[in-house]
Amino acid sequence: MTRITKRTFLKTTAGTALALAWGQTAQATANQAVTIKGFAFVPATIDIKAGDTVTFTNLDGAPHTATADDGSFDTATLRRGKSAALTFSKAGEFSYFCKFHKNMKAVIRVS
Repeated sequence: MTRITKRTFLKTTAGTALALAWGQTAQATANQAVTIKGFAFVPATIDIKAGDTVTFTNLDGAPHTATADDGSFDTATLRRGKSAALTFSKAGEFSYFCKFHKNMKAVIRVS
């Protein structure tokens, strides 16, 4: 049987707690949400980091899309209550719109 000293126990548990806290922080900032309601993207502008994922959720009765102006992404049609998640791997500013409602516009800024 191995004997663990108080010092070894404290070092091990402190390191584990730090690793867990870091993992939770990293995960909390890696996922962002954009809701579609009232024929608008909310928020209209979102700032994220490269590698983050944005989940688009349609809360309207009408179908919507989130489609990049430059064609770099498209959620396809999202009906009420449906979601699509997209990961942004490179930095830049991405303007997007709804294919069904061209007046619905928003921006994702990736650093």
